[in-house]
Amino acid sequence: MYRDLDFDDDELIDELRDLGYNLDDYSLTDSEFRDLDFEGYTSEGADIILDVPYVPTDEKIVNAMLDLGEVTRDDVLYDLGCGDGRIVVAAALERNTRGVGIDVDPLRISEAIEYAAHTGVEYLATFIEGDLMEADFSDATVVTLYLLDLVNIQLRPRLLDELRPGTRIVSHAFDMGDWKPDQRQSCGSINIYKWIVPAKVAGTWEWRTTDGDTYRVELKQKYQQLSGKAWINGEEAVLKNALIKGDLIELVISKKANTRPVGFIMRSVGRELVAVEGGLQATPAIKILKN
Repeated sequence: MYRDLDFDDDELIDELRDLGYNLDDYSLTDSEFRDLDFEGYTSEGADIILDVPYVPTDEKIVNAMLDLGEVTRDDVLYDLGCGDGRIVVAAALERNTRGVGIDVDPLRISEAIEYAAHTGVEYLATFIEGDLMEADFSDATVVTLYLLDLVNIQLRPRLLDELRPGTRIVSHAFDMGDWKPDQRQSCGSINIYKWIVPAKVAGTWEWRTTDGDTYRVELKQKYQQLSGKAWINGEEAVLKNALIKGDLIELVISKKANTRPVGFIMRSVGRELVAVEGGLQATPAIKILKN
């Protein structure tokens, strides 16, 4: 996929030094792996071009990623570029989370399957050999990544288009370009990023209130940033605030700049914005199609 891209691995090397890795040691370590038998596996002669260098994630980073992603037993976690499967296995072991790992390297997939079986969580962990750019991850509620920034950006349109609003994306070390994270956390010298997939709410919406007023907003959207205009009963009003988090949207509107604003909290459901709380909104906001 990325054969023509020129990746600079200096940042990866620095991170490994900070974590105390031997750069020549890509094997599974620690006592829990001593009984695993990989003797029969070999990569000699394999016709594989790896898009991202395999760098195992330190245990404390794994735990920090799961914490930042607020991973629970109710989630479905996809680890894209899963390597030896340690994130999927940790989520299964510690949080009873069902997970799927996808990696292009058959040796890593074999290691991941062995690891899940060895730790007794194979019933929760599935590992797929394949191209993560083509894999179906649409049922994920959490996606974890340890790729490269250019790969993240290549994945970004699919993450935004195919994941459900509210899905959490957690990336070790690398960001998403101009899609700014909702949260960033430092773990030693390493940054971990979190995004919440926003609903697509750009367009013109109209609804009525219990007072008989008709509200209309025209929203522009870039990722989780909203801006726009508002009208009340056909007269221009002031859109004081417009926020979105996952499938929830908050709009604060006033008739004039110096009048008391009215707030609406709605959930995006198909082509409607349905009231979540408060009794002022009488009808769902309906998206108006332009001729």
